[in-house]
Amino acid sequence: MRYTPLEEKIANIVKPVIEDLGFALHRIKITGESNASIVQIMAEDLNTRNLMVDDAAKISRAISAVMDVEDPINGEYRLEVSSPGIDRMLITQKDFENYKGFEAKIEALTPNESGQKRFRGQVNGIKDNNILVTTDIGDIEIPYASLSQAKLVLTDELIKATANL
Repeated sequence: MRYTPLEEKIANIVKPVIEDLGFALHRIKITGESNASIVQIMAEDLNTRNLMVDDAAKISRAISAVMDVEDPINGEYRLEVSSPGIDRMLITQKDFENYKGFEAKIEALTPNESGQKRFRGQVNGIKDNNILVTTDIGDIEIPYASLSQAKLVLTDELIKATANL
């Protein structure tokens, strides 16, 4: 997952604030037009990989104050703070290790030797900067540098596993 320059700038502003509150920044996404942007920030508790409503409100207040001072966005914007959810995006190499054994949809920037860019299968971790996946046609390796996006698939196994956190 690649950030735009503006998303990167905002990540650099809000990440320390989120971490000071005891949470981790998971993802930033900016959508909408420049005069009516929506800044979506996903954060999580490192222990539970979740975010309660009160925690989201606390993060939102703290981020709002810093964003007002730094003023990284031209025009108006709406700030949304939420949990990554059960069927979260897999962004870092650590995400692919943490969610070994679970099903994901993965899209690469460049196609593999057979021309395929989209894959669905069981995540088997990371090895030599490659994402290891077992698909219905066998085991494949997707270069992490080629990752466009990856998202867990909501399955009964995933729901059971996250209920125990």
